[in-house]
Amino acid sequence: MIRDFQNGILMFFLIFILSIPNLFQLNYSLGMENKKNLIGVDLGGTNIRAGKIVDETIIQLSKTATPSKGTVEEVLNEIYKVIDAVFDQESTSIGVGVPSVVDVDAGIVYDVVNIPSWKVVHLKQLLESRYKVPVFVNNDANCFVVSEKYYGKAKPFQNIVGVALGTGLGCGLIFNGKLYEGSNCGAGEFGNIPYLAHNVEYYASGQFFTDEKKLSAALLYDQAKNGDQKALSLFAEFGVHLGETLKSILYAYDPEVVILGGSVAQSFDFFKDSMYETIRTFAYSNVLSNLKIEVSDLENSAIYGAAALTMIKA
Repeated sequence: MIRDFQNGILMFFLIFILSIPNLFQLNYSLGMENKKNLIGVDLGGTNIRAGKIVDETIIQLSKTATPSKGTVEEVLNEIYKVIDAVFDQESTSIGVGVPSVVDVDAGIVYDVVNIPSWKVVHLKQLLESRYKVPVFVNNDANCFVVSEKYYGKAKPFQNIVGVALGTGLGCGLIFNGKLYEGSNCGAGEFGNIPYLAHNVEYYASGQFFTDEKKLSAALLYDQAKNGDQKALSLFAEFGVHLGETLKSILYAYDPEVVILGGSVAQSFDFFKDSMYETIRTFAYSNVLSNLKIEVSDLENSAIYGAAALTMIKA
């Protein structure tokens, strides 16, 4: 019986020793998994950009003008061009952010903003056929919040709202660490909610300056930096509208953090006081005491977010 026990011990050590190479291989594989070679693509009405991300860093970028008045095929050829410039045999996936409603499962994009020919395009199928890697497609607001979750200021949080303030207002939503898109990739479209005489984004995005006030937001920003009282007053008025928008978001979603991004968010210092003053009228003070509002400082967030679609979908 003692001999059987000794033989068992010897067999255990023999098996352990023989398994050591496999253990090293597992650790190596896990290390490589953390350094995926991801491709992110930002399809915009003006430019198409692609980037290669390795170990959380964009190591290569490609950019071309969008033939916004072109055919489906002409736009596709420009997308292929920017992807070809950064794609290699180590690339594991491609993510694409588009300014449109998306069937995220099938990867079909509908009615892309500023590209009239793109009414219905099976983008996932086309790219997977060409590049032979998994492809993920989503709208640009969702890509923004995903970029902040994996590469930006939202890393520590599980319940996140990303608010993109540009020519319009779009929201991306992450609940319990998972991207929430709704049944038709239409969740978070707060910009289209009726507000005052128009809708939310008319007053709480760049449209407030260009359409409501008939002024250049960029010019007002420069004037505000120089202390111009009219410009500062307009940004304060904008902050009230944004504050009302954020209150609605808090009532609907109760996030841990709100991340502001987009071109208008660069003027945060000029509208933050009136924004916070408006938010303080929110009904539940304990919610405000736990809430964080941050301004994104992530460059190329659209590319980072598109590339990270593969991780949020894992």
